[in-house]
Amino acid sequence: MGRSYNMLIAGFGGQGVLFSGKVTAYAGLIDGKEVSWFPSYGPEMRGGTSNCSVCISDQPIGSPQVNTPDVLIAMNLPSFTKFIDAAAPSSVVVVDSTTVSARSDRTDINAFYVPASQIALDNDLPGLANIVLMGKMLKETGFAKKESVVEAIKKSVPAKRADMVEKNIKALEIGLGL
Repeated sequence: MGRSYNMLIAGFGGQGVLFSGKVTAYAGLIDGKEVSWFPSYGPEMRGGTSNCSVCISDQPIGSPQVNTPDVLIAMNLPSFTKFIDAAAPSSVVVVDSTTVSARSDRTDINAFYVPASQIALDNDLPGLANIVLMGKMLKETGFAKKESVVEAIKKSVPAKRADMVEKNIKALEIGLGL
């Protein structure tokens, strides 16, 4: 594959930003890549802004902090506003258009506006907009094998929430189909 991904996943605390990052990083590990996962969140936690940097590469990773993402997931307007201009040219940007009404006028990025929160609700998957967006990101970037992402979901969902594994996989499938 020989490709590096410098990803930034951003939204409000409680939207599953760190969980998405964890699953993404696990999928990279399962694929035998070099990986870093670097969470960052405001003091408010739930309701505050939260983001996480994920790097997946064939080469050793210099810094876990992603300042110029080539993959960006924005789950809320403050995150979209804060990071859209930092996205590298040719980057893949996936935006939850249910929660973000804004659009970028940049022509040098590949932006996808997915009503992920609405899609999750419509499919009885409340709270899984993050995984719908991850599915779309996987489709557009191929950052990992689909089987690896499914395995990463199984490893990342805590045992006490085992009922959520199939729902997460369904959300991933929906995102892949967009």
